[in-house]
Amino acid sequence: MAMLLTLPAGSASRDAEPHVVLIGLPGVGKSSAARRAARKLARPFVDFDTEIEAREQMTVERIFAQRGEAAFRAAEFALTRELAARGGMVLSPGGGWVTSAEAMELLRPHSVMIYLRMPPEVALSRLRRARRKRPLLQTADPLATIRGLLAAREKAYLTAHHVLDVTKMTPTALVLEIVRLAGGGTPH
Repeated sequence: MAMLLTLPAGSASRDAEPHVVLIGLPGVGKSSAARRAARKLARPFVDFDTEIEAREQMTVERIFAQRGEAAFRAAEFALTRELAARGGMVLSPGGGWVTSAEAMELLRPHSVMIYLRMPPEVALSRLRRARRKRPLLQTADPLATIRGLLAAREKAYLTAHHVLDVTKMTPTALVLEIVRLAGGGTPH
């Protein structure tokens, strides 16, 4: 198995524990919440986009531009298959990861999937402040695009074990709720 480049050095194996998988639209805060929850749970954290960028040695934006979305989704699926053989991590796949029912089913049996739900307008306002460009939102009408993404993906998002409306949640409250849902008890 290939080394997971974004795992912190010396991360303890917790393969017997379920993964915690955060899903939702781009901009809802999956990566930052996952990173903070991983620290509270003392678990390794994997951000799919960061991991794929490290493995492919190019940004997600360049992968989409040079190789196409299908190549990115193939890399995402390969990473999912690798992670399905392990456990105990906090995972932040990209917003479109749910478009592969097969990928979701690889992780579902040994995970706690949490859908971070937020209206497209709020997610888009957060994305406008973000540093990372989102290839699927490089359109003339990003709001219509993100609404379309939600319409296409929400059925898959709603198959998560838990749904959290994160629109008005503070980052701290969100992390504490993820820890609770992960069965982490009292956070560190």
